[in-house]
Amino acid sequence: MKMFKQAVLLAGIVTAGAVSAQNSQMTNMLKVGANVGLAVPADNASASLGVDVAYQNLITPGFGLGIATGYTHYFGKDNNGINNNDVGVIPVAALLRVYPKQTGFYFGADLGYGFLVGNDKVASNSTVDRPDGGFYLKPEIGYHNKDWNFFVQYQKVFTGDDGKIGGQDYNVGNIGVGFSYNIPLGK
Repeated sequence: MKMFKQAVLLAGIVTAGAVSAQNSQMTNMLKVGANVGLAVPADNASASLGVDVAYQNLITPGFGLGIATGYTHYFGKDNNGINNNDVGVIPVAALLRVYPKQTGFYFGADLGYGFLVGNDKVASNSTVDRPDGGFYLKPEIGYHNKDWNFFVQYQKVFTGDDGKIGGQDYNVGNIGVGFSYNIPLGK
């Protein structure tokens, strides 16, 4: 039921953005997208799949600031007898983007805190607790036009030594690709 309420809220935000859209300079926008990646290092996870939602305001034509969140699911894997559980990341981050030209190459990063959700234990055959979260970093580089962004990203939640089992460090990070659609919110 909670997931249904969140989906309805997201649909309402997207609809409101589309209804209030203006064909002006598009300085305010909602970015909705998805990403897929390979876990690095691949000690406790194999791959990731996620959705992104962000608000961006173009402070100048070439520089954007905003807030970003979403959900990325990391698929756990077995590692030398350790049956690692899946884990999810919900970031709360500041969004920074640099657009050298109106269309073309861009780069930027999301910086903030990544909340880890899912099973309380690192592995199904372990008593070691999963960390609650850590510093979140997501640099990306890509191509953009008025409507779309296509990018390569690195996503990482730094948890320190929390969640370590024997010789396996607890890592939540990936290198991946993604896209986002820009929904204009007017001036």
